[in-house]
Amino acid sequence: MATYVISDIHGMYSKFIELLNKIKLKDTDTLYILGDVLDRGPDPIKTLLKIMSMPNVICMLGNHEDMALDCLKFFMTTEITEQSLAGVSEEMLENLVTWQYNGSKTTIDGFRALDRAKQQEVIDFIEDMPEIEEISVVGQKYLLVHGGLGDFYPGKPIEDYTIEELIWARAEYDIQYFDDTYVVTGHTPTQGIPGNPRPGYIYRQNNHIAIDCGAVRRSGRLAAIRLDDGKEFYTGD
Repeated sequence: MATYVISDIHGMYSKFIELLNKIKLKDTDTLYILGDVLDRGPDPIKTLLKIMSMPNVICMLGNHEDMALDCLKFFMTTEITEQSLAGVSEEMLENLVTWQYNGSKTTIDGFRALDRAKQQEVIDFIEDMPEIEEISVVGQKYLLVHGGLGDFYPGKPIEDYTIEELIWARAEYDIQYFDDTYVVTGHTPTQGIPGNPRPGYIYRQNNHIAIDCGAVRRSGRLAAIRLDDGKEFYTGD
């Protein structure tokens, strides 16, 4: 009855399956996924559908799911033509352009291949994704969140954080947020954390555990951590 955490799969379905095989996930285990299942990689919708079929997986909201949600609703109801795009609001057009810039094509292609009922299931699933989870494993407290704690200050109530502060802001890894709680994040590839002695592997400093190891990068990995004992698992190793 173990607890695992993964983040930033980004459509890398084969790496996800490889990692599931490595951790040997049991029905009695719990797997948290800290968002960014969608976009960039080749199989985001296939990956999401696999996650949706797994009752012991809690999939949280990442900034890529946040970007995708309104756009996927738009694609469900609108046939894309020059005429339809001419009538799109400036806000929606900006959303579509931003999402395209951030690797939406594979998500759109996979979504369009679904029937209408399955498309609605995908949208409903994304809408139900939590932004933050507070858990305890073997007596240790963990706060799970995709991005970080934007505009952090000591004593700030968790409920006061906005979605932008939780899934778009990046963790400040040189700051220890809490004395008694480890903050587990994705969003920032560990290759980009200044001073990280092990770029591309899980980063642990100042009660931070950063687990986005750049799965979608050419030399990146998909990583998992088992919170019960801190054991790390990687694809390609």
